[in-house]
Amino acid sequence: MASITIRRMDDTVRAKLKKRAARNGRSMEAEAREILRAELRSKPAPRLNLADSIRRYLEPLGYVELVVKPREAIGRPPTFT
Repeated sequence: MASITIRRMDDTVRAKLKKRAARNGRSMEAEAREILRAELRSKPAPRLNLADSIRRYLEPLGYVELVVKPREAIGRPPTFT
């Protein structure tokens, strides 16, 4: 098994981890392993395409109705004589 070292951990995070570990009857290391295991076990978020990402970002702002003008026939092509 591999090991990791977590440097520069915020004191508040360390204190919360220590309390959570004590509450669950585990060492801080075992608690950190369990947190990582549980988080990585969850389903990954679905990947969105660009249009879905934009829609998700703008949806809370409301929708805008765009008026689409009907197409008109184009003029006659030029004749080259």
